[in-house]
Amino acid sequence: MKRVALIIGVSGQDGSLLARHLLARGWVVHGTSRDAELNEFRNLTALGIRDQVKLHSVSATDFRSVVKVIEQTEPEHIYSLGGQSSVGLSFAQPIETHESIVVATLNLLEAIRLINAPVRFYNAASSECFGNTGPDGADEDTPFHPRSPYAVAKASAFWAVANYRESYGLFAASGILFNHESPLRPERFVTQKIAREAAKIARGLSSGPLQLGNLDICRDWGWAEDYVEAMPLLLLHDTPEDFVIATGVSATLRTFAAEAFAAFGLDWRDHVQSNPQLLRPTDIMMSAGSPRRARERLGWEARIRMPEVARRLAAAADAALSLPAKHPHRTFND
Repeated sequence: MKRVALIIGVSGQDGSLLARHLLARGWVVHGTSRDAELNEFRNLTALGIRDQVKLHSVSATDFRSVVKVIEQTEPEHIYSLGGQSSVGLSFAQPIETHESIVVATLNLLEAIRLINAPVRFYNAASSECFGNTGPDGADEDTPFHPRSPYAVAKASAFWAVANYRESYGLFAASGILFNHESPLRPERFVTQKIAREAAKIARGLSSGPLQLGNLDICRDWGWAEDYVEAMPLLLLHDTPEDFVIATGVSATLRTFAAEAFAAFGLDWRDHVQSNPQLLRPTDIMMSAGSPRRARERLGWEARIRMPEVARRLAAAADAALSLPAKHPHRTFND
């Protein structure tokens, strides 16, 4: 019999890429959206797998619908990838952010416990939980210091997973993913904002300048397709453990912008301005990850580093300008 996976938030970047990864390995994949009939699932369509994923309408903040979909699908693995996914937006919508992440995670954990299903559960944690890190990078033993409503919610969900693992013996693990990008990201994310504006300026479709916030922030940027490959590895591991998933190399936003504009033969300094009005109430200056444990215990390592990430996003943004206009992606992963 084929193995069955349930992806909560299958319409987002990570959910759709994970679905493709699992389908290619022979899994039956079920995915959820708050309203599967109205959701266009653009990412699944873009990846050519829209008709291969079995879709369900589920609100992860509604306990009854969570129990129902688990009983219907009988998954071996559940991946919790839903929730409000924008750090910036979380300052404007802190309650919605908290509920979509923390309440949803608790519902899934409690449903697995009550049904007593033999399920392995993956929780999407975030590097934002660490706050500022040292240049050597945060690892699995680094204390959390969240600096946004999004990070607070992710940290709370992380500890809920740990509590259910230790208290009830659930096979539940968190992947603490650092920044990972792809063309499936919505433009709200700064990497997409940079790549798309650079492409427009190069084509003469925009005169700029591109307005950005703090150019000195440092991030560990990787490629999303690499990162989703780590998710099943956590659940196929002998024991449930939390893992940092990162490249181990960080760069400033300034450097990222330079790489994206250089892909079009442009000097970023001629087209980018730092705007104080775009600064967040609190921000992380240095975010670096140490993926040593994932490399040693899971055999996982990021293949693509930041310069190539920036060039790939720039190429995809340029190609997209030749396509018919589409509705903007949402940042809420259904």
